[in-house]
Amino acid sequence: MFSASAVIKEARNRAGLTQAELARRVGVKQPAIARLEAGGANPRVETLNRVIAATGHSLDVTLGPSFGIDESMIAEDLQRSPDERLRAFESFYRFSKEFGGKALASRGS
Repeated sequence: MFSASAVIKEARNRAGLTQAELARRVGVKQPAIARLEAGGANPRVETLNRVIAATGHSLDVTLGPSFGIDESMIAEDLQRSPDERLRAFESFYRFSKEFGGKALASRGS
């Protein structure tokens, strides 16, 4: 997965532009482009599209299956109190220790 900053920098480099040249095309100052190319930049989609278009490229976004972390489960878990989270973890640990051990033992036979 690419970050917005990496996409902007790649598009600018492919277009053979300096940050200053890209800034002129977008209508901003060069430090604004530097900030967008810095790690952790999180521009709006409209901004990202405008900057990419100024390099002569287009932004193509498609959805696909997520292979990363399910942040909705994390958010749901954070709604629980620390004690509730600890009890849930302890329950899961006991379950996995019991049944995981049985699964490993059955593989050895």
